Amino acid sequence: MGGDPAVKTVRKLIEVALPLDDINRAAAYEKMPGIGPHPRGLHQWWARRPLAAARAVLFGQLVDDPSSRPELFPTQEAQDEERERLFGILRELVKWKKTTNETLLEAAREEIRESWRRTCADNADHPRAAELFDLERLPAFHDPFAGGGAIPLEAQRLGLDAHASDLNPVAVLINKAMIEIPPKFTGRPPVNPASRKTALTEKDWSGAAGLADDVRFYGQWIRDEAERRIGHLYPKVRITQEMAAGRPDLERYMDRELTVIAWLWTRTVRSPNPAFADVDVPLVSNFVLSTKKGKEAWVKPVIEGRNYRFEVRVGPPPDSAREGTKIGGSGSPFQCLLSGVPMPFDYLRTKAKAGRLKTRLMAIVADGSPGRVYLPPTADHETVARTARPSWRPDADLPKKALGFRVQQYGMTRWADLFTERQLTALTTFADLVGEAREKAHQDAIAVERERERERERESVDTRPLHSGGSGPVAYADALSMYLAFAVDRCSDFVNAFTRWAPSNEKVMNRDKQAIAMTWDFPEAAILDQTVGGFEPAVKYIADCMETLPRDRPHGYATQGSAMEMGDLCRDRVVSMDPPYYAQIGYADLSDSFYLWLRHALRHYFPDLLATLAVPKTEELIAAPHRHRDAVEAEEFWLTGMKRTISALGKQIHPAKPLTIYYASKQTKRPHEKRTAWEVFLAAIVECGFEITGTWPLRTEQEYRAVGRGTNALASSVVLACRPRPENRGRATRGDFVEALKRELPPALTDLQKAGIPPVDLAQAAIGPGMAVFTRYSGVSHSSGEEMTVGEALALINEVLDETLEEQGGEFDAGTRWALAWFRQHHFDESDFGIADMLAKAKDTRVEELVAAGIVRAGRGRVRLLRPEELPEEWDPATDRRLTVWNTVHHFVRALDGQGEIVASRLLRKIGGRAETARALAHLLYAVCDRQKRPADARPYNALVRSWPEIARLAR
Repeated sequence: MGGDPAVKTVRKLIEVALPLDDINRAAAYEKMPGIGPHPRGLHQWWARRPLAAARAVLFGQLVDDPSSRPELFPTQEAQDEERERLFGILRELVKWKKTTNETLLEAAREEIRESWRRTCADNADHPRAAELFDLERLPAFHDPFAGGGAIPLEAQRLGLDAHASDLNPVAVLINKAMIEIPPKFTGRPPVNPASRKTALTEKDWSGAAGLADDVRFYGQWIRDEAERRIGHLYPKVRITQEMAAGRPDLERYMDRELTVIAWLWTRTVRSPNPAFADVDVPLVSNFVLSTKKGKEAWVKPVIEGRNYRFEVRVGPPPDSAREGTKIGGSGSPFQCLLSGVPMPFDYLRTKAKAGRLKTRLMAIVADGSPGRVYLPPTADHETVARTARPSWRPDADLPKKALGFRVQQYGMTRWADLFTERQLTALTTFADLVGEAREKAHQDAIAVERERERERERESVDTRPLHSGGSGPVAYADALSMYLAFAVDRCSDFVNAFTRWAPSNEKVMNRDKQAIAMTWDFPEAAILDQTVGGFEPAVKYIADCMETLPRDRPHGYATQGSAMEMGDLCRDRVVSMDPPYYAQIGYADLSDSFYLWLRHALRHYFPDLLATLAVPKTEELIAAPHRHRDAVEAEEFWLTGMKRTISALGKQIHPAKPLTIYYASKQTKRPHEKRTAWEVFLAAIVECGFEITGTWPLRTEQEYRAVGRGTNALASSVVLACRPRPENRGRATRGDFVEALKRELPPALTDLQKAGIPPVDLAQAAIGPGMAVFTRYSGVSHSSGEEMTVGEALALINEVLDETLEEQGGEFDAGTRWALAWFRQHHFDESDFGIADMLAKAKDTRVEELVAAGIVRAGRGRVRLLRPEELPEEWDPATDRRLTVWNTVHHFVRALDGQGEIVASRLLRKIGGRAETARALAHLLYAVCDRQKRPADARPYNALVRSWPEIARLAR
């Protein structure tokens, strides 16, 4: 049983210290564009964890902290040295470019195995030792909210059998594609005839390389077959004399046929002006086509009597083009192009619900090789688009209300309404061809398998499908069809009537990731072309992403199931999970947009998983008000479900390992709430019988330069490390709790600071050791007998944190003590000399000495602190006879901000032993600014501490 008191446990790295800044930088880098194929490219998912963060959390969750092994590391120095060695592995492990470095991964796996061997030795006499502590096999991993699969994938990469479950069938398919299918077919050469004709032995087919090669081959077959069937719907455009008139940029293309990249459409509605009541006028948000320097282009509407047409102009667009037909630009209602009469959104909604929104072609974007060519609309291209007749329509209803959905108020009530007829025809054709390609692959795989069996002198061939556990030709064809269907889904994200044209980089942008909001003008991507939204690029990208998956690895298993009804799903397994984010994302409603195409293409091959017409929603663990009577009931549903899940985990998880939970860290209270969602979530974990042993803020914002790391934005989420609390724990008084806090928080804070935790994250990270004290008791009582709440405990933790930071400055000189006290009251603002003088006497100094030391400027009865930029550049601490910690810190701030880490490192070499005192002051100054909500003043101190490890490295 999880939490069995007889199990001997030791603290893991994640419960003591992590190189958080390195982890966060790696996570942010991984989210930058242009890093190449990534496992996340297999299929869209929402709020997926960066692999770097998941890998770091799991490593910290599985590896012993040196302080828990005093028999091996008896002194503080030995523990610090060993922890730094582990940090060194972790710093390399999280780097994106090292993701597939087998030497590094094996070093990390060996650390995990070594910690496991020690745990097994500690528990050799446990009554369930044979079951729980198999020396030859690491415990399995499980994520009951698997979602996009980042956490199970990294558990598998680190050497654990990975189990993933989710209520959402789209998530289950993604996890099958990431952790279940590749190990099942690892190392198999491709079955397609083109590759079979070549010398297969000359290529490395390890991992998913063979399967990826087949995805490319059969994907190309689908694309070519689709062109044969629907190519007439995607005509080229011929450059005519009429088009080229007044357009020197088109002369080189005269009488040539160019491939169309996209058709740009606008929605239209009948004019509210009675004089033009029979004219459909355009609803255009922006007429700009390209803003690239020297290649600017825009659409000019030309009014001709009672009608209008669109022309394409080259050159810088006027401001009016950026406003489209809106009144006053973005976010405002539209006006009639012909008469200027306003068309408020209520008018548009009424017309839309009556089915009177139409579309009109506004421009054509063609491939100029190189570059884009912008052309006016032509009647024949508009006519061709309107001849499309899909053989199938996704006529399932859109949710009447859902998080992020806005289009229903414009009369769009079915999923089919989100596509043009040509888009439906194309996507249906590709989805149908997935089944035909699967059959071709099946026949090719049978031929290959029979050849293999003849070589083995066996006659049997595994004929079971993938969903029944098969691994033969049928299962292989099923697996292949999944990746091909993913390519259809990828196209559907770009091939719909709610995409956007991006003038800055001249391409189609996919639909909003976390919402389906109304768009008034939209591009229609050429799905047969080699461009964004094209099927062939989608197939190639998915195949490339498959090859970034780890190669030789343990088994993976992906199943459908509710975390609230997990049964024995997590029994004796290591668990790390990223639950749904309260009421921020409607995963089930959003994923229906992909499910409808997956089901159309794959329902015969995954009959159980794709049995329902839509993604299950009733049990989805989010606080969605539209599924309940009100927001309060929705919140209660979420909290009850989360408690139920966490309580079950307390009885099931492997007793030697902590549980880790990712949680969105928004701290704001809504009007009806007494506590923040963060406070409520912590309380829920405590009520479920867990101790909280670590809280780590994960920041995944992109940061491009060292000095730019000084931002103070909230972390995107917090990872909590928890353990089941033994049942025999006693209660404590408020005094007991505060005494334990003051005893245990300072050394824990020192460990966090040594690990390089930046000030902006220090308070959040310090909650971990603070809550570890609070939650080790079965309860804490005030002197009145009332129960202490989590919120009250958090307040006390922050108080002790502030006191500890103050005490770290016990070695501050008199000038620094005065400056710190002044800063708390006045920051860098002026105030009266008399106040400054009184404070100076209290701090055993004089204002004249502060002026001489270069801390303040005084005159005309006023005093103020000097700002960093006012300090002299030619400053040498070795010759400063009035050297203060205050000025040392601000000289560091000046050097770092103006000249960078190299110059700052030169100062560090000169101040020598005063360095740690200076860093302590920077932490304290950040805390002061943060408490007083002065982010601009806090930023440079945060930047200094975040850069400190690099400054120290350069100084060495």
